[in-house]
Amino acid sequence: MANRREMLLNAPTLDTDAWAAAGEALLADAVALRRAIHAEPELGLDLPATTAKVKAALAGLPLEIREGPSTSGVVAILRGPANGRTVLLRGDMDALPLTEDTGLAFASTSPGAMHACGHDTHTAMLAGAARALCERRDGLAGTVMFMFQPGEEGWHGARFMLEDGLIDPLPHAAFALHISPNMPAGVFAGRTGPLLASSDKLRIKVTGRGGHASMPHDALDPIPVLCEIVGALQALVTRRISVFDPVVITIARVEAGSTDNVIPEDGRLWGTLRTLSERARDAAQEGIRRIAEHIAAAHGAGAEVEIERGFPVTVCDGRVVDLAERAATALFGEGAWTTMAHPMMGAEDFAYVLQKVPGAMAFLGAAPEGGDFRTCCALHSNRMTLDESVMARGIAMHCAMAEAMLGGGLEL
Repeated sequence: MANRREMLLNAPTLDTDAWAAAGEALLADAVALRRAIHAEPELGLDLPATTAKVKAALAGLPLEIREGPSTSGVVAILRGPANGRTVLLRGDMDALPLTEDTGLAFASTSPGAMHACGHDTHTAMLAGAARALCERRDGLAGTVMFMFQPGEEGWHGARFMLEDGLIDPLPHAAFALHISPNMPAGVFAGRTGPLLASSDKLRIKVTGRGGHASMPHDALDPIPVLCEIVGALQALVTRRISVFDPVVITIARVEAGSTDNVIPEDGRLWGTLRTLSERARDAAQEGIRRIAEHIAAAHGAGAEVEIERGFPVTVCDGRVVDLAERAATALFGEGAWTTMAHPMMGAEDFAYVLQKVPGAMAFLGAAPEGGDFRTCCALHSNRMTLDESVMARGIAMHCAMAEAMLGGGLEL
């Protein structure tokens, strides 16, 4: 333990004092940018107001700006004097379709949109890191790409930016941060391997034959068929897929009928499938189709199954995770890093980047001051708030990771 602690606290590639100081010095600017973005949230792939705020924050810096046709995303490139590696740092920019109920002075002014997932802080931290790294450009042993990405909330923004060639040639490594109000403020967390799940959308339509509620034998009621499918899907998870390769199938919406005395002709199920491996994903998708179609057929009904593939599994490279632990510990002490015991079943489209290059995502605790991180409002809550002061640590972490990955702290 002593040797490991010495290794972590004496990270020769990291100018920890300088980066920690830069984070604190840039905190006020980061808070101002975060609040401006928070007050004017935007949804989807086209975020003109948010992108304009980012460009204004980067104005005057020695950055090459790339933009593509598919989104309003921006890649800002900082080239150091040495022709070494290229590393990518990412921050997402889009909001969620929620009506904010926080009471904050800078609450959303856009009805039906809110930064409830912390993307405003991600963007502000990345802009701060860009400024800090530009100020020390002469010491960089390579190139840093700052990826300001729209469309993370189900819109596949990272995939579109990759397809547009904004990250071509690919970097040697990549890193991202995601805040969490359900972690102690200022603590980083991550793990090697699957960090977040894949996420696919399910649509199942069962077609029977409508009729009078008093004469079900003369109709073909789709509702019992729908109910049987829902139960069988849970049996699929527990009896056909290994517990060591987790799958979560959630049917979140059931729709059928129009009144109380008419058997409807059809009914529908909406839900999601989440997995931690492509193997389990394929097995679950095949099982969902088989169950729905065969149960419907057993009752003389028909079933149509639509599965919309979403984000892949977010898989973190152990070498980059180890470097993140080293950076966090060198910057803020041994208690600044927690290794997660298991993945989370949420999804993240940074997974598209991690499919192509070694990299990792880490969480940054941002529990609001005076609150209990175990019970405070979580991500995607319209009451979610956070401790903005942790953005100083996020800025410093981005800078330290860029320096370490460029300076040979990562063996690839």
